[in-house]
Amino acid sequence: MATQEHKHQHRKEKEHHHTHQHNHESKLPVILYGVGLATFIVGLVIHGSQPTLSTILFIFTTFSAGYHVMGEGFGDTIRNSVAAKRFVPNIHLLMMLAAVGAVAIGNSEEAALLILIFAGAHFLEEYAEGRSKKEITQLLKLNPSKARLIQADGSYKSVAVEELNIGDRLQVLTGDQIPTDGLITDGVTVIDESTINGESMPKEKVVGDQVYASTINQAGSFTMEVTKDSKDTVFAKILQLVEESQSSLSKTATRIQKIEPIYVTIVLAILPIHILLGPALFSWTWSESLYRGMVFLIAASPCALAASAVPASLSAISNLASKGVLFKGSATLANLQDIKAIAMDKTGTLTQGKPSLTDSYFGASGKLAPETIKEYLQVIQAMEAQSSHPLASAITSHLNQELAQEEGIQLPVESIENIIGVGLSADYQGHLYQVAKPSHFPEVDVDFSEEVARLGAQGKTVVLLARDGVVWGLMAFMDLPKPQSLDAVGYFKEQGVHAVMITGDAVATGQAIGKSLGMDQVLANVMPEDKAKHVRDLQEQYGQVAMVGDGVNDAPALVTADIGVAMGQGTDVAINVADVVLMQDDLSKLVAAHKVSKRMNHIVNQNMIFSMAVVVLLVVLNILGQMDIAIGVIAHEGSTLVVIANSLRLLLSRE
Repeated sequence: MATQEHKHQHRKEKEHHHTHQHNHESKLPVILYGVGLATFIVGLVIHGSQPTLSTILFIFTTFSAGYHVMGEGFGDTIRNSVAAKRFVPNIHLLMMLAAVGAVAIGNSEEAALLILIFAGAHFLEEYAEGRSKKEITQLLKLNPSKARLIQADGSYKSVAVEELNIGDRLQVLTGDQIPTDGLITDGVTVIDESTINGESMPKEKVVGDQVYASTINQAGSFTMEVTKDSKDTVFAKILQLVEESQSSLSKTATRIQKIEPIYVTIVLAILPIHILLGPALFSWTWSESLYRGMVFLIAASPCALAASAVPASLSAISNLASKGVLFKGSATLANLQDIKAIAMDKTGTLTQGKPSLTDSYFGASGKLAPETIKEYLQVIQAMEAQSSHPLASAITSHLNQELAQEEGIQLPVESIENIIGVGLSADYQGHLYQVAKPSHFPEVDVDFSEEVARLGAQGKTVVLLARDGVVWGLMAFMDLPKPQSLDAVGYFKEQGVHAVMITGDAVATGQAIGKSLGMDQVLANVMPEDKAKHVRDLQEQYGQVAMVGDGVNDAPALVTADIGVAMGQGTDVAINVADVVLMQDDLSKLVAAHKVSKRMNHIVNQNMIFSMAVVVLLVVLNILGQMDIAIGVIAHEGSTLVVIANSLRLLLSRE
């Protein structure tokens, strides 16, 4: 069984940056490369007439254009070896040794060409890798910096976001970036929330609605109250996830990092053997054997292998970030395709999180005239409009649509009584109207009792409607599944993933929802503290388990699972402990993430097989005498660019 310690190892370990990844912010390497390219061209032009001067220019090109390559080859090897107290070479060392060796045996022109191609390709690789970070890195530029604070005297003052306190009142003008999380206290507007949830459609906001830092106010100014410190906003948490995702590498990338110095050491150990055996086995001259040794260093350099995983991981994370799916590291994304079971909380995750009216029944046909039913329903509508009960909004929402053209009834508040655990009652025109639990009416007509039993067996909550103690109708409610939930569950089942719903609801309700969604297993009557235990049981039975939830009570289960997935509109606690955050509360985004995980691992495997096949081919061609330095470096760097270009395919959206 995967342990919690094992699961979070990638969070605790600080990964060192791969020596093949570099950040040349200084312009000096580029300038020196340009100078080296110019001297190489001059050297080629004068090579026939002034061979000595051209040789000097080629040597200058080698060390000018290879300035940063040499620093990373020799410099990083020395620094890493001292730090590790053992020999830790890198790929660039092979290339520099090949260039220096070529100069030493009189092939300065090829040495210069090697460095020009290698360094030039290196700059292209960095550009390509930078493209894969674009979607998530650009988020950093969206961090709000200023706010329009409403002071005690009603005047406005521009202040830094960091200076805001919870409870401060702010004015947000049309076109402004919302500075922090808060609630609208005055005004109506439309807000672009794509920076938070990836959703392109703006949302209408009214008094009492939540607004988020970094989103854009598109229409109408409004006043808001600050509800969170700037470091605790949803956007701040997104930035934290971005930083974690860029610093955490997948297991494959980490494994490649670990084998690189071992691989380079083996190549360096084989080099003298290769040179010494050349004359004996292949009848090479010593000069040719030395040359073949330099080509061997180029052919065996695994730059493409080193670039197999990291660009793919960053591209995949960038793709999903643009869709509102945030990962705390590429290791989690890589592992997502391997889950064998997925446990999902019901309320708010699989379902809408609020009751909806699903059925209404007003007795056998002809019992009550339609006009009478409408009259009674108007009273019910007026009663429920003044109630705070969870079912009240579902009733009023339904009746507002049903009775849209009817003249409403106004009931005085004092005429309405809310009996906790029973229901609602009101006096109207000398009659007592009631909306109450079935148990409050011991005697009802058979057709009503049968309907109550039928709907109850479906897991629905039923209330009876009565006038002067006589039941005349009923309504049934259920927390309905989200439209995307059915498709998401179906997808994971198709992938061979065991789908489990965990709920605190009664067995009948849980089974009804589970059946409608096609769940493989339903765990009902589950207390919050028992969710983590059920996740551990699933791990023992199936292997890697993902848990999807949105509440505080889901947090222990999210931590216990191999991959914890939090719905973005859930609690801060759930988001903080999860490995993945779905900003749109949409399970179809988790399906998209699973597909990207499969694509990413497939592309990484393609890259690794291709890169090693190129190494083997080049080494064999070199032994057969069909390879020179120029062809070797072109094939070598070309394969690296092919690998990176293949990885960048993960930036393309694919639903």
